[in-house]
Amino acid sequence: MLRATLNVFQKDLFVEWRTGEVVLSTGLFSGLVAVLSSLSFYIDRNSATRVAPGVLWIAIAFAGVLALGRSWARERENDAFVALLMAPIPRAAIYLGKGLAVLLFLLIVEVLLVVVVAVLFSLDLLPILAPLSLLLLLGTMGFVAAGNLFAAMGVRSRARDLLLSIAMFPVITPALLCGVVATRELLGGASFMEISAWLRILGAFDIAFITAGVLLFEPLISD
Repeated sequence: MLRATLNVFQKDLFVEWRTGEVVLSTGLFSGLVAVLSSLSFYIDRNSATRVAPGVLWIAIAFAGVLALGRSWARERENDAFVALLMAPIPRAAIYLGKGLAVLLFLLIVEVLLVVVVAVLFSLDLLPILAPLSLLLLLGTMGFVAAGNLFAAMGVRSRARDLLLSIAMFPVITPALLCGVVATRELLGGASFMEISAWLRILGAFDIAFITAGVLLFEPLISD
């Protein structure tokens, strides 16, 4: 399982290294969302700590949908997904390998996005960089774990974009809400212990959907 997961992960990394389409497209899109939102909602530094968390997580959510859709669209081209299913590897390894790849792509985009949001909203994020990084990691893991299932189911569907964008958001809403509220509290001066409850909720969300993904991936993508 581990070897097959790493092989799928390395395959996606190699394709992204040659094309750069996922990181570039999601990075530009999320950056545009952040810039437009800052122009619309930024008033002063007092309002920035309340507005910036929503802007950050909305940009991450839209970037995540775009990254998942583009990552799985590659498998649709030239029947690559059929070749993956015919490979002598556990089906769950496909889910885990592609999930790790999308997670890495989104984390790269989020590093740039955090810098952009900090500049646009005049925020000093260095004092809270460690808890914010953990929060983004847990939130993104849950987002990818849930979204990966919907994206895989949409590979063979003509309405794959509709399935991914509409069906997925109700499922990942708890993770997004936890991320927004915890980020707002961090920017408001809350300590790591004060947001630990939100981190535990995100951790439980991640474990639940990663487990569900490993168990349900094969029956969901089987004919």
